[in-house]
Amino acid sequence: MTVWIVLSILAVVLSPLVWLRPSRQQSGRMALRMEARRMGLAMQLTPQQWPHWLPKEPPSPCAQYHRPRRSSKPDSWVYFQTTPGVWLNQWREQCEDARLMAQFQTLPEDVYKVEAGPQLIALYWAEKGEAQVLQRITEVLKALA
Repeated sequence: MTVWIVLSILAVVLSPLVWLRPSRQQSGRMALRMEARRMGLAMQLTPQQWPHWLPKEPPSPCAQYHRPRRSSKPDSWVYFQTTPGVWLNQWREQCEDARLMAQFQTLPEDVYKVEAGPQLIALYWAEKGEAQVLQRITEVLKALA
């Protein structure tokens, strides 16, 4: 009887420690983020206000993977992926730049937005996939930077 009481008290004391352990999904995301850092990408969770016309609203905050731009006169643009392979700007006009579309076609379906500013190029992603998907993302960001 005493053994059962001691075991139940130990179980009650140790059960919160199980909650502190990251889930499989969280561990996978952490590993993906560390791999991105090794590949030269920076990552942060960024709050976003998504356009109301997107068919499915992405999460906010969303994972932003970015790298600095090299160009002396960089252009600025923003494109959203509404359905797989369909990229629209903020005015819902399709991307007509062949160079951009060639890069966008290699991106996974769970990339929500690609954005280029004067200092960096950023990609907003659901972080689903393995290191090979991250490798494709890295190649696209390098090509567009």
